[in-house]
Amino acid sequence: MSSFLKYISGIYTALKSLLIGLTVTWKELWTKKVTMQYPENRETLVISDRWRAELIMPHDDNNEHACTACGICMMNCPNGTINVISKMVETEEGKQKKALDKHIWDYGMCTYCNLCVITCPSDAIIFSNDFEGAVYNREKLVHQLNKEGSKLREKKKEPVAATPKPQPTAPKEPVTQKDEAPKASNDATDKAENKTDL
Repeated sequence: MSSFLKYISGIYTALKSLLIGLTVTWKELWTKKVTMQYPENRETLVISDRWRAELIMPHDDNNEHACTACGICMMNCPNGTINVISKMVETEEGKQKKALDKHIWDYGMCTYCNLCVITCPSDAIIFSNDFEGAVYNREKLVHQLNKEGSKLREKKKEPVAATPKPQPTAPKEPVTQKDEAPKASNDATDKAENKTDL
């Protein structure tokens, strides 16, 4: 008898959950649709600034970037997506210095973990929110982030503010006995006046 009651209560529970689901479906049937008609809405489409899509290396108007070819982004990449190729160049002083030759990033292997951007000490690379990166050939997924002929941005040296020289202070005049003498005489005259009054 108890098994029959369990069977009936199971049917009741199933029908109840079915009616709840149908109620939600019926409400959503008449709700205004919010589906974005992509790609027709490209002009009005808003992508979040925090969306990680394509890794880029910003360049200024002089075709200069901030990458020092230190390789920290390459070392922190968990699956070998980044390859930093450096070269030795000679400075104006005649010294040898390491400079960036090629900064290679594989779009198809990237997991968009953002570790490369976070660990970059010079903030040379960032993720843009341009998500339209589909291509027909996998070779086109390999991008060189630094532009041709670009170079490291020179750090502007801030002028050192001149510290004002301390002005010599005039020495204090020593107290002489001439200043103390009138006080003593004044005290003597006061005492003499007090005696005469008595």
